[in-house]
Amino acid sequence: MSQPERNSEGFLENPADWTPDLAVEIAREQNIELDESHFEIIRLLRSFYKRHDISPPSNRLFVKAVREELGEEKGNSIYLMQLFPGTPAKTACRIAGLPRPTNCL
Repeated sequence: MSQPERNSEGFLENPADWTPDLAVEIAREQNIELDESHFEIIRLLRSFYKRHDISPPSNRLFVKAVREELGEEKGNSIYLMQLFPGTPAKTACRIAGLPRPTNCL
């Protein structure tokens, strides 16, 4: 099976090429083992993208979107950093097959 095209940072060129199996592969490249907690956030991100045609542009807006959908317990930086180390919005968007958030370093 051929891999969908990705840019130099590992983001999919076409978000429609994303599959859950591909998410597992991309996560493994970053030493992340996905479980249902990860997929809950990934589904939220993909839904956000579908509604707004953009990835959450920053970690702050990523956290806010999660908080609004899933509550304070999951909508906080510490929880999201545990799931998606480094820059959570950028890491989660890469795994979710979405474009790179515009304001993430």
